[in-house]
Amino acid sequence: METTTFKVYNYRWVMLVVYMFIVAVNQMLWITFAPITSDSARYYHVSDIQIGILSMSFMLVFIVMSFPASWLIDRYGIRVGVGTGAVLTGVFGLLRGLVKDDYTLLLTAQIGIAVGQPFLLNAITKLAARWFPIKERATAAGLGTLSMYIGILIAMILTPYLALSHGINGVLYIYGVVAVIATVLFLIFAKENPPTAPCRPDQEERSLVLDGLKDMLKNRGFYLLLLIFFIGLGIFNSVTTWIEDILKPRGFTATQAGIAGGLMIVGGIVGALIMPMLSDHYKKRVPFIMTALAGSTLGLVGITFASNYNVVLLSSVLFGYFLLSAGPIGFQYGAEITYPASEGTSNGLILLAGQISGIAFIFGMDGLKSADTGSMTTPLTYLIGLMIVAVLTSFKLKESKLLTQ
Repeated sequence: METTTFKVYNYRWVMLVVYMFIVAVNQMLWITFAPITSDSARYYHVSDIQIGILSMSFMLVFIVMSFPASWLIDRYGIRVGVGTGAVLTGVFGLLRGLVKDDYTLLLTAQIGIAVGQPFLLNAITKLAARWFPIKERATAAGLGTLSMYIGILIAMILTPYLALSHGINGVLYIYGVVAVIATVLFLIFAKENPPTAPCRPDQEERSLVLDGLKDMLKNRGFYLLLLIFFIGLGIFNSVTTWIEDILKPRGFTATQAGIAGGLMIVGGIVGALIMPMLSDHYKKRVPFIMTALAGSTLGLVGITFASNYNVVLLSSVLFGYFLLSAGPIGFQYGAEITYPASEGTSNGLILLAGQISGIAFIFGMDGLKSADTGSMTTPLTYLIGLMIVAVLTSFKLKESKLLTQ
């Protein structure tokens, strides 16, 4: 136990670990089909876009469920809010492995998992604020966000190999069993609050969803942050969804696409570990957001135009390292500049922006790809232009005042 003017409890790390596990599993279930799009289309006798809808369903459902999830988290707390998402992930994750080759039932189960997603993701900064002192909150948010990337990494790298050895339905059943284990562990070990708050009283109180929303709508800095996440998170969602189709026209296999997508997430994991800790150490948010956006733009250029596989891999690492490290810093920055609005509300709105753009970008990339070769160079070029807009927007952000208090 640490002692300053308030107490910080070691159990915060147990809370963070069980939370990270269920979030990682949920994201693993989300992106399962991205590296095996073509094989899945043949297995279920549907088109590539219908397989893409399995991922897009998460974004569509998030739009509908984000505010109810934030309200439940703020009103009833972490155990009820996150617990709801955990149960939905476990139950429908297992059911997904039991539907065989029925696409309609698969989509139904996928939607059930998707309903659970906002109950998990919208609580990242809430858990950080409830259990961690302010000097550790970007780090805690970074580790919570890191779990998202770990889940995606597992799916990107492991799914193609499991599909070869166990078949597509075998993959879904294995992932379903893991989902049940993660759910049970969260329900057993999760606690609502530490015995005493880990911060000063003026850093603890938060307003509820509707009151906080009114304040956010008057905050120019938060609008700029929403635009940045609208672009950045939307691009991440669309690139990871279509990673196989992006690389296939250049002669790369599904396995190579899975490795590229996996390294993208590996870069993100490293970035999510390093960048938020540096942000906490230097008590700065904006310079790290600016750096992340600029670096990820360079990575996206390589993913778009490189024909050499080693350059593709290097670009994927660069893209993932910078873009994904911006996530946790941006989440915490949003919570700080909208104080005393609820962390769940700011977190939910940021993620909501990225889900909306993700849907638009996924359909846009499919619609703009070459009819002859399937090349996605044209839509990816448009995305590069949007990333440049995000970089320029980041120069208008003002540093968080809460860090200097």
